[in-house]
Amino acid sequence: MTDWQKIKLGDISEVIGGGTPSTKNYDFWNGDIPWLTPKDLSGYNNRYVSRGERNITKLGLQNSSARMLPKGTVLLTSRAPIGYLAIAENDVCTNQGFKSIILKDGYCPEFFYYLLKNNIDYIIGMGSGSTFAEISGTQVKNLEFTVPPIDIQKKIAEVLGALDDKIELNNKINNNLEQQAQALIQEHTINLQTIIPLDEFCNIFTGRKNANEFDKNGVNKFFTCGPEALSINSYIYDGPAVIISGNGAYTGRTRFYNGRFDLYQRTYACTLKEKVNSNYIYLLYPLLKMVLEKKLMGGTHGSAIPYIVMNDIAKFEVPFDKEIFDKISPACKAIIDKIQTNEQENEKLSVLRDTLLPKLMSGEIDVSKVNISADKLSFTEE
Repeated sequence: MTDWQKIKLGDISEVIGGGTPSTKNYDFWNGDIPWLTPKDLSGYNNRYVSRGERNITKLGLQNSSARMLPKGTVLLTSRAPIGYLAIAENDVCTNQGFKSIILKDGYCPEFFYYLLKNNIDYIIGMGSGSTFAEISGTQVKNLEFTVPPIDIQKKIAEVLGALDDKIELNNKINNNLEQQAQALIQEHTINLQTIIPLDEFCNIFTGRKNANEFDKNGVNKFFTCGPEALSINSYIYDGPAVIISGNGAYTGRTRFYNGRFDLYQRTYACTLKEKVNSNYIYLLYPLLKMVLEKKLMGGTHGSAIPYIVMNDIAKFEVPFDKEIFDKISPACKAIIDKIQTNEQENEKLSVLRDTLLPKLMSGEIDVSKVNISADKLSFTEE
């Protein structure tokens, strides 16, 4: 590490804020310039981002404090909340909720993405403010790191990126598999006349845990209303279930899990009643994701914080025909089993990546002695 040097982020980059064109002027919106807000990175797990939910026009850019950010800019949210990270896949601009980092020539954006990721708790802890926590551009510029030469930066980014490449590929495969399952269900249920409430063949229950009862070293899944499952040592159920978020920004979000899990008090689980074909749970997941999630995402109650209650879910009506369900549920099971396999592989890859990350960034592991195997999944030290 003798050739590693201490730097201030502001000495090797330009730190840029963002802006929002007036929403009252239609001519500023729906153009061809990608414009991102922190919300666009909420639950977003890829390294690269090409656009957000909305675009602005050239006129909107000119009449706001938004700035065009080139490909390779490291995007860091600076408020509401602090700490979302992504790399611009192309030219983009952002609102004022970012402090974006345009690195000088030669510095590796992927390395600094991982460097910031490794220090994200520290960066979040710098936030201050009475309404919501925020970090300033000056604070970002003054961040000090010890970094290696450019060739080592690229090698570290390559090692960590190989893991994220596989994780992102699995996520794409799973999105495709979910679409296949939904298409299968759509094809066979679109003309069904019989509609039944969900609780005719499902048990629906909620948890009793507070969200802060998670244990980072827990062995079971703990589903809250957030985008990612946490860990806990208790469990409320062991087996396949459809999990539904009951309040907040992810109200109505539908997930599948097979194993031991516990639930937050505003998160719900659907399991099958006795004597119901056990394969129906694998059909139920894409069916509810396709129908219930689209209908409820954003909530059916509440103005400030949207939410749903258990009775909303219990009385949700689904198309039903026993002969058709018996016919297509095995195919749905095969698809969902593959999705679960990919998710389990991603968890192992994420653990490996997160174990390597601090060791590579501190120089504890000499990256020149790390080999990536042909499938880019196993790492060995010479």
